Amino acid sequence: MSCTTILVGKNASYDGSTLVARNEDSGSGQYCPKKFIKVDKKDQPTLYKSVLSHVEIKLPDNPMSYTAMPNAVDDEGIWAACGVNEKNVSMTATETLTTNERVLGADPLVVYKKAEDGKAEEIGGIGEEDIVTITLPYINSAREGVLRLGSLLEEYGTYEMNGIAFQDENEIWWLETIGGHHWIAKKVPDDSYVIMPNQLGIDSFDLEDAYGKGENHLCSKDLKDFIADNFLDLSLDGILNPRDAFGSHSDADHVYNTPRAWILQRFFNPRSNIWDGENADIRPDDNDIPWSRVPERKITPEDVKYVLSHHYQGTKYDPYGKYADKKGAFRPIGINRNNFLGLVQIRPYMPEGIKALEWLALGSNVYNAMVPFYPNVDDTPAYLRDTTGDVTTEDFYWTNRLIAALADPHYADTANLIERYQEEMGAMGWEIVHKYDKKVKEENLEGKDLRSELEKANQEIAEKLKEASLKLLDKVLYEASNKMKNSFARSDA
Repeated sequence: MSCTTILVGKNASYDGSTLVARNEDSGSGQYCPKKFIKVDKKDQPTLYKSVLSHVEIKLPDNPMSYTAMPNAVDDEGIWAACGVNEKNVSMTATETLTTNERVLGADPLVVYKKAEDGKAEEIGGIGEEDIVTITLPYINSAREGVLRLGSLLEEYGTYEMNGIAFQDENEIWWLETIGGHHWIAKKVPDDSYVIMPNQLGIDSFDLEDAYGKGENHLCSKDLKDFIADNFLDLSLDGILNPRDAFGSHSDADHVYNTPRAWILQRFFNPRSNIWDGENADIRPDDNDIPWSRVPERKITPEDVKYVLSHHYQGTKYDPYGKYADKKGAFRPIGINRNNFLGLVQIRPYMPEGIKALEWLALGSNVYNAMVPFYPNVDDTPAYLRDTTGDVTTEDFYWTNRLIAALADPHYADTANLIERYQEEMGAMGWEIVHKYDKKVKEENLEGKDLRSELEKANQEIAEKLKEASLKLLDKVLYEASNKMKNSFARSDA
């Protein structure tokens, strides 16, 4: 999937939480409805079979329950996308990455080939369809997630280049696949944030640490030999730059990928660099935009929603800009084909049962709202759980798709309605979370009683979200109806 990911270390966030968020976006001209579910450990398979690659994997017999955001139409498998398990460990999968011919020639992708012309079927490797399902239910920390997925990649291979985030209350790790069987992973610095825009991103890697203590770097067992045997290290100073060694620097990157890193670092570090003009320190088409940076101020969930909705507002590249002369030059982050935004916030100061919040927004981020849900529940609200492939105002995904399609041609006339809705929903979500956080702590709720109470909180949020979304749809429909091409000022009077 074409996506944008942001990772925020605990000392860079406003409250000491780790923050991991990702937009899942469909391919061009496609739209993929998603749903928010809880997978009970009893329903987790012991033998997993991929729909796309036909690979079969025997899974451990001790899974945990976890949340997921699978496709609402399951013709291509699960695509669980992101989630949080019982141990308050989260992961998001995946960010599709780019690579180069040297890597693919040295370690080809493991691509499924159907039986034909007398040749037997060739089983493929694992990919985005599979990764959350075969990893998240079995890990007790972010580091464990890296090591489990890494071992699966080495054993089964993959048919695509991907980036995957793992998160617990203390650490965030980012894993990038390299060719068919290799991988690297790096811990996000606690005081920094990372922007990932569909391009292999890690720009420095300590092989000694990876092969030694593994404090901040981990990798596949034979990576050092793989690099040496295939002359992949392009550094002049002996410091491995994975982006140079394993990544791409194509013309397409400069309109599709690097501008997204540029605009978001511009947002979080507006005074750290010169961003515009002939003397800019960092340009939208630069190949060496830093992987991680210390922000100029601490980052909030609202910041994450804003930047993952970004369409280059305030620049000449804004597709909605009245005076923008470079409209459409770069691929927006808030795009028509956003499937959903998932932000996991793990709060170290809360009791175990309410440490995690899973913030969700479905559909195009420019026009939707992001609200929090507690993942430590037995079931999720029908408004987000029961999405299908049928257009309806009975679920959040399709309601937003309708709002976005109606509002987009009339952005200037509807922007104030959208902004007011987004602010009201954010405030509503916080109000309900504060109320239930307090109740859980005061009553020392645990087990089934706790999960039941958190389901009430989620349902309350979903009901208010549905009511407000329908009201917004009504207002946007009115504005769009007044701007129809067949309108005429005179009435029958």
